[in-house]
Amino acid sequence: MENKQTSKKAVIIALYAGEIMLKNGAETYRVEETMCYILKALGIKHAESFVTPTGIFLSSDSPHDQNPYSIVKRIRNRKINLTAVSEVNTFSREMVAGNIKIDDAMSILRTIDHKSGYNRYLKAFAAGLLAASFSMLLGGTIRDFVPAFITSLAVQATVQPLGKNGFSFFITNVAGGFVAAFLAVILWKMGMGNNIDKTIIGSIMTLVPGVAITNAIRDSISGDLMSGTSRAAEAFLVAIAIATGVAIALQILNPIL
Repeated sequence: MENKQTSKKAVIIALYAGEIMLKNGAETYRVEETMCYILKALGIKHAESFVTPTGIFLSSDSPHDQNPYSIVKRIRNRKINLTAVSEVNTFSREMVAGNIKIDDAMSILRTIDHKSGYNRYLKAFAAGLLAASFSMLLGGTIRDFVPAFITSLAVQATVQPLGKNGFSFFITNVAGGFVAAFLAVILWKMGMGNNIDKTIIGSIMTLVPGVAITNAIRDSISGDLMSGTSRAAEAFLVAIAIATGVAIALQILNPIL
């Protein structure tokens, strides 16, 4: 490191890498390790990081500074994009190997951060196939395949806009559960499908927070009990939200069941 300005730049690069990982679904321990690896690769030997699911705290000691340089970043919006997590992992390995210069690092990270994901129609179609397959896997018949597919498309058409427009994850999942149950019953009354329950379960499987549950377990095993507990609580609230939406729809439509 040549000067204090470069030391500060290194911390900002590491923080940006951690931000991309955390908001795209990475475990907190992985974010902490990645930031420290990047800082060490850039010549800062002493760095401490503390990450929660909604915030990053990063501090470094540079030989050019008498006082440590610390920075905090609040993470307000999160999603699941494991491709971005993988690309930042690759970026950090390339930094450690010395294949990326500090002047090029920010532009590479911006490219990763701003890269568009899969087309929303493709994601909705894939979710429909997943839901339809789950409906049969869980004991449904071939006649449950189509209503589960249609219901899942409607669920995705509901939750995707709500998520993009800043609605809380709780409201979004309540709406998703409601649409899944409501439409499943309507389609069943129209003669589509044999099992309402299998159609509903298949449709809401795309809302189940599998990554959050997995990360909660992995963070807890890694000793990060605070993050593990908070992620587990989040997954629990998502499950409650989905169940609430389904219950409301079934209560409304109870007279025709």
